[in-house]
Amino acid sequence: MQDVISKINQDAEARMAKSVEALRLALDKVRTGRAHAGLLDHIQVEYYGSRTPLNQVANIAVADARALAVTPFDKSMAQAIEKAIQESGLGLNPVVAGHTVRVPLPVLTEERRKELGKAVRNEGEEAKIAIRNVRRDGITHLKEALKKKEISEDDEKRAHDVVQKLTDRFTAEVDKLVVAKDRDLMAI
Repeated sequence: MQDVISKINQDAEARMAKSVEALRLALDKVRTGRAHAGLLDHIQVEYYGSRTPLNQVANIAVADARALAVTPFDKSMAQAIEKAIQESGLGLNPVVAGHTVRVPLPVLTEERRKELGKAVRNEGEEAKIAIRNVRRDGITHLKEALKKKEISEDDEKRAHDVVQKLTDRFTAEVDKLVVAKDRDLMAI
């Protein structure tokens, strides 16, 4: 009986944690005013006919507060890396300097900061929706277990409360991440 409940709770907790982690990864891709190597992690480069993550074909380093330096392991990859960064949708204009690709980060305008803030809040809302969907699934499984007489009504109510507390905890974590990223965006 408790086995069914703990299984449902563990599944819900694991799926909610994955939603928060997915949000964390999505927020890392949002550019703030400072350079950080994780900004280019999601970029794929054409490497010998296949799409390969940039961080597997080059070393990405922070050159200074407003620039990244991308040094390809294979010196002939500089042009392909430059093209991939330009086409990434991040609004960056890399410059090939010898075998290194320098990626200057333009200063964010107030308007662009607000747009990015809105995008961050939308990502947060998507994560909350995913968490609420997990809660709904958990509650549905609990009701099914109750119908099959695998658990009692009291156990179902207690387990329902546990799922709700998990939802509240992970939703609060999402809110913290969004507020921190928004504050980071608005800092000049």
